[in-house]
Amino acid sequence: MSLATPKDAPVQTADVKDLFSNRAKFVLGVAELQQLPITKMPEVAFAGRSNVGKSSLINAITNQKGLAKTSNTPGRTQQLNFFCLDDKIYMVDLPGYGYAKAPDSQVRKWQQIIFAYLQGRVNLKRVFLLIDARHGIKKNDQEIMNMLDAAAVTYQIVLTKIDKISKAELETVLSAAIIATKEHPAAYVKVLATSSEKNIGISDLQAEIASLI
Repeated sequence: MSLATPKDAPVQTADVKDLFSNRAKFVLGVAELQQLPITKMPEVAFAGRSNVGKSSLINAITNQKGLAKTSNTPGRTQQLNFFCLDDKIYMVDLPGYGYAKAPDSQVRKWQQIIFAYLQGRVNLKRVFLLIDARHGIKKNDQEIMNMLDAAAVTYQIVLTKIDKISKAELETVLSAAIIATKEHPAAYVKVLATSSEKNIGISDLQAEIASLI
């Protein structure tokens, strides 16, 4: 589900279906910058507050329930996890920001790695910035958006867990997200709305990813 008009909405082509019919695979977890793979393969990254649903969304778009490890414990993802889809694109699951059951020194280390990756990865095509539809854009989301603007990294807002709110609440959070994209130069204009649990908006996100290969 997206707020795009019909003529702008991504089309679910045979190529997109073929791409996501192939199994994605976990490649490596990166805890240090020197561990980043050297590759020319395009990459997309998934960023968001802790427990926003990044792992669940990755599992939904790849049709693999156990690919990315999910947890109800915020801050569980503690490294940059690289997944390869059909040897054509990397999908990178970033550690959640805003909360983690870890020492402050470890949290700062994660943040440094994330920021260095986002600012210096030349083959990073887009960051999908996940926003929990129940809470909307928070202060720490705004900080990430400002950082991505400064680094000139294109990012796209993806609302998650829209099945947990009413239609009226969804319209409100969508409108706020659209306003936010207009205020940030690096933000992609189209806002996607998804539910991993109900499989809503997953085909739209798949089409966006396929368009970047």
